[in-house]
Amino acid sequence: MSVEQNKKQEKHILIAYLLMLLTILSVVPIIMAYWLAFRISHTTNVEVWLNSHALWIARSLMIFVCIAIFAALWFIPLGFFAWNSSTWVNASVMIGGFFAITAWLYLINAWLKGIIRYFQRKPVY
Repeated sequence: MSVEQNKKQEKHILIAYLLMLLTILSVVPIIMAYWLAFRISHTTNVEVWLNSHALWIARSLMIFVCIAIFAALWFIPLGFFAWNSSTWVNASVMIGGFFAITAWLYLINAWLKGIIRYFQRKPVY
């Protein structure tokens, strides 16, 4: 593999990590970060540590999306005005808030673990 191809893949992984961080603010970067990571992981002759980072990014983003969707399901009762005074609706919102915070903290933890290992040029698992 050429050195310039290797540098290009390293740059793509770094951009995917940047987009993974921007996912905290918006949902749109998830698609771009996942696509970049998927593209790197399916490239031939990629170095092992870069491949592990690509798979780490894709896996972390999919787990984050699953937890976030599960958290969003707990907020559905808020849409019905007649249920607004029920105690179970408040409990449901609190559970949804807990899962939403858990999803964001998971994403930040995965990002920190991955970016630290990236700058050390070591694989992440």
